[in-house]
This record gives sequence, structure tokens and C-alpha cells, in this order.
Amino acid sequence: MAAPPNAHPQADRLVVESGPALVLITAAILCATLMQTLDTTIINVALPIIQGNLGATIDEGAWVVTGYIISAVVVIPLTPWLQMRFGRRQYYATAIIGFTIASMLCGTSHSIGELILWRIVQGMFGGGLIATAQATLRDTFPKSKIGLSQGLFSLGAILGPAIGPTLGGWLTDNVSWNWVFFINLVPGAFAGFVILTRLKNPNDPKPIPVDAIGLGLLILGLGSLQYVLGEGQRRDWFDDDLIRFLTCTCVGGLASFVAWELFGTKRPIVDLRVLRYRAVSAGSVLAFAVGATLYGAIVIFPQYVQSVLGFTATLSGELIFTRAIFIAVGTPLVVRFATSGNVETRWLLLTGFALIGISQLWFAQITTSQTDFWILVPPNMMSGLGLSMLFVPISLAILGGVPPQVVPKAAAFQSLSQQLGGSISTAALVTLLARREAFHQDILAANVTSAFVPLENFIRTHGSIGQLYGDVLNEASALSYADAQFAIGILALVLIPVVFIMPRKKTGAPAVQPVFE
Repeated sequence: MAAPPNAHPQADRLVVESGPALVLITAAILCATLMQTLDTTIINVALPIIQGNLGATIDEGAWVVTGYIISAVVVIPLTPWLQMRFGRRQYYATAIIGFTIASMLCGTSHSIGELILWRIVQGMFGGGLIATAQATLRDTFPKSKIGLSQGLFSLGAILGPAIGPTLGGWLTDNVSWNWVFFINLVPGAFAGFVILTRLKNPNDPKPIPVDAIGLGLLILGLGSLQYVLGEGQRRDWFDDDLIRFLTCTCVGGLASFVAWELFGTKRPIVDLRVLRYRAVSAGSVLAFAVGATLYGAIVIFPQYVQSVLGFTATLSGELIFTRAIFIAVGTPLVVRFATSGNVETRWLLLTGFALIGISQLWFAQITTSQTDFWILVPPNMMSGLGLSMLFVPISLAILGGVPPQVVPKAAAFQSLSQQLGGSISTAALVTLLARREAFHQDILAANVTSAFVPLENFIRTHGSIGQLYGDVLNEASALSYADAQFAIGILALVLIPVVFIMPRKKTGAPAVQPVFE
């Protein structure tokens, strides 16, 4: 079934740049991308300090993260419509400047309620930064340099979450938590000015009517989903009335949204029909898988080294930075292989998932309450190399497999899939950690009885029962983190067959036809 003649209007003009203009616009896009991706992890390190300084409970502090994610995930699929309605340059510049101002207001917040409000606003502006950056880089570079454009994008997209804990730890330990937000001001001002004054619009803004019903259903469905994922464990999942209610609204809202966008309106706010391109549908599934393995590991690893091993936020960040180094080293090599035409992208993806799976199983074997810093470095390096093999091939397969006018929609689906994969994985891992910690605690505590001879020796030489109980809790926590690392490793290995749903072609081969014709 071919696409309708006017399903994807052609671009009004070419926006390819060269020379200094290309360098300047690329630098601005990378600054904006790093700002957004940094914020996904930099706040996690500072959150305990923020809660203490603002007098917030753990549940209130969690909304600093949850509020941002909910607003961001709703905006991601809307970015193609926003670009068409207001113009890519106007929308992108507004998003960058709005994100920067919201960052400043977050840093000047004096109460937890104020901080949560500005984090929600920050998420509204930040949700579209990644997909817009990816599509803009693809269109701004010459067609022969699409591999370079996506390699640069991947560096920004992967390095941000990887160096976030390092930077957040250093700022929290040496300056203050406010600077995890203030750090966005200079790059945000630079990126906003350059995009506003130098970027060309591929299309003129069009007065497209708002699909209000579709927008409402999207907000209802995705908003409910993100709340359930973010708050489910704290509310004991389906034992809580609100979680059950929002699960129903999520399912009903998303099902109604899909039906309405496909059959109920002639001008959908999210064009689901682009999923008929196999590159987009298969790439979105793989992006979901990457998000599940990447963000799940990033969330639990700093918690383990800080809460169990007692690392400072700075030392924790330095450890994770070893992963970032190998991402930075591996990405240019992957771009070279992926664009050479001699290596099928599916084999790069397979190798990447295999390396991540093996590294996580390695982590599971060495995760104890006494693990040394340097023991954790080699699997971190392997994980970074594996991650470098995933983003570039997926981006090239998706954006190289659709016509130019479909690129913003394809990029939005990739970004949304990755975000949802990370959210679902994180929720599952948080639940797994809580339940496995309780399990290990019961097993370990069962042996701590007055009849247990080593217990008497421990109390005589080391201290009280209270100290022993603290050691039991610490060991139970370490074992639960080992279980979580094992689960991520198995997930990565299980996902390897998914690689073969991608179209079988070399990266450089043209593929711009829908999957059904």
C-alpha cells in the first residue's frame, strides 16, 4: 500500500550547510542536546542533598524526577507537529530558551513545591530537544555525511547520561546543588542565540489546526503511564486505588488515542502512519530495547556504589566516567564501520547488545559490599564500548530509511521509544531491588540467632546486635543490586534476536519506501 500522494508534503527548501555555518550550528545543537541528556541523570546524584536542604520527604523529592519525565514524554511525540505549525527554527529556539530559563528558576527555588513546578515546565520545553536535534543534524549535513551527523548526535545523546553523575557529584560536593541547574545557562544561551539567528527552516510554518481530542487522549494516556511507572513501587503497585485507576486510564487513553489518530481525524497531531516504514517500526522497537538497558543500568549503578560501597558522589561519577570515555572512543569507529557499506548494521547491533549483556553479568559477579573501585572499571569500559555500537546504527537505519520530510516524525518515535524503554526498565528494577533486598534480608537474618556460635564471637569482638543488623542490611542490599545487574544482563542477551527485525541492508543503501507497497 503506497503512501497517499499528500501524506508527507515535500520540504520547501534545502537547509544543507557547509563551512563555518555548519560548525556553528552543529556546536549549538550539541550544546542543547547535552543540556537535556545531562538533566536525565545529573539530578539523581543531587536529589538527596536537595531533599535535605528544602526539607522534603522522599516522596516529594521523587516528584522532582517524575514531574519532569511526565511532561517531557508527552511533548516528545508532538514535536513534528510543533515544527510544522510554528517552524523548526522558531520551535527549536523557543524550546532551548524555555529550557534554559526553567533551569535558572529550578536553581533559585526555595521550596520543594516551587522546584517541582519548574521541573515540570523544564520537561515541557526539554521533551522535544532530542528528536528536533537529531532531525536538524540530519538535514543540515550533506547527504554523504549522514553518518557523521548521527555519530555526533549519538555522542551528545549517550555522553550526557554517562557524564551526568560525574558532573553532578562534583558540583554537589564542591559547590552546591543549585549548580546542577545553573550549569545549563551558558550553553543554553549560546545554543538559543545561534539556532534563532542561523538555522534555516526546511518548511514555512503552516496554520495546522490543533487536534484537541488527540492531544487530550495523548496527555491522558502517556501521563497516566509515567505516573504509574514512577510511583508504582512507592504505592505498592496494584494494591493502591490510584495506581489501579490510572492504569485503566492509561490503557483506555492510549487505545482511544491510536483509534482516533488512525480513523477519527484527517489531521492527526501524531502521525502514526509513519510506522508503516519498516525502518521506523523496527528501529523504534530497538530504541525501546536500548533505553531499557541503558537507563536501567545508569539508575541503579550510582545507587549501589554510593549506598553500599560508600563512594562519594564525585568518586561515583569518576567511575561512571570510564564508561563515557569508551563511548567517546568507540562512536567514531562505529560511524566508520556503519557507513563503509561493508558491515551490515545488524551485526554491529548484535555485538553491542552482547557486550552490554556480558558486562552486566560481569557486574553481577563482582557486586559485593566490599568491591574495590578498580575492579568495577573493566566491565564499565566494556559497557561503554557496547553502547557506542547501538545508537549510531539505529539512527542511521531509521533516518536513512525514510524520505527527508518524514525524518522529524521518525526521530520523534525513536526518542519516545527510548524514553519509554528507560521508564519501564527503571520501574521494574526499582521493584526488583526492593523485593530482592527483603528476600535476602530474611535469608541472612534467619541465621542470626542466639544459638549461632559465630554471632557470640562477633558481638564479643566487634560490638552490638545493632551493628550486626546494619551489616545484614548492607549485605542484603549488595545482593539485591547483584540480582538487578544480572537481570539487565539477561535482558540485553534476550534482546539480541530483536536485532534481526531490522531491514537487511547496508547502511549506505537507499531505502525510502514504506514496508507495504
